[in-house]
Amino acid sequence: MGKLLLLDIDGTILDSGKKLPESAESAIRRARDNGYDLAIATGRAPFMFRKLAQELEISSFISFNGQYVVHQGKPIHKGAIPSGRLEEVLTYAERNGHPMVFMDDTRMVSSIDFHPDIDESVGSLKLAHPPEERDFYLKRPVYQALVFCGREEEPPYHETFPDLRFVRWHRVSCDVLPGGGSKAEGIRKLIAETGHSIEDTIAFGDGLNDVQMMEIAGTSVVMGNGHEEVKRIADHITDHVDKDGLAKAFTHLGII
Repeated sequence: MGKLLLLDIDGTILDSGKKLPESAESAIRRARDNGYDLAIATGRAPFMFRKLAQELEISSFISFNGQYVVHQGKPIHKGAIPSGRLEEVLTYAERNGHPMVFMDDTRMVSSIDFHPDIDESVGSLKLAHPPEERDFYLKRPVYQALVFCGREEEPPYHETFPDLRFVRWHRVSCDVLPGGGSKAEGIRKLIAETGHSIEDTIAFGDGLNDVQMMEIAGTSVVMGNGHEEVKRIADHITDHVDKDGLAKAFTHLGII
């Protein structure tokens, strides 16, 4: 059994223009040919990267920062946020003028018809502003939510909802996750299915939501464009994603 490569998407597989570099695609295919197993590990929802996964022929993934895990096309973990808790967060957010977005594995909806902060942050993923469906969380399992607020407005959420995790990924947006949810927990669930040991995992990422994944993986690699906090804990720092950083890391580690 080859080692398991855990690949973040934004800023790791995809470049700063949200494009798949030819060097990254080639490196991933060569790694598979060399006997490595591959899995995506992302904060994104499955519907956001389905086409990319198909293009790269990757059928195992950790999505929603660990809340929805799939092995070879089969869901093995679904960790929804309790609807009652989401209602409390939404009430608090609306009181402070902060809209929210809710996601299951197939779609995302907004608590409001339109908001510039939603448009800006979701637009950075090359996605359209989601439609309004305020009570979505009462009808469908929500694996991840987003609350739209500035960095200086974030601390009260941590204090008011200590059982939840608020992870900033954009200037005006935070992921909302269950307290125990992380890519690291997703990895543990995935390797229980694959049969790999944690020592046989190599994690590649760039953002704050990759920190726990980097801490538990056997080997960790941060992109040159990565957050400084991630660079401090990773085993290796490769080049910028726009300068073939992923392919260079694969070569440096002898994967290809």
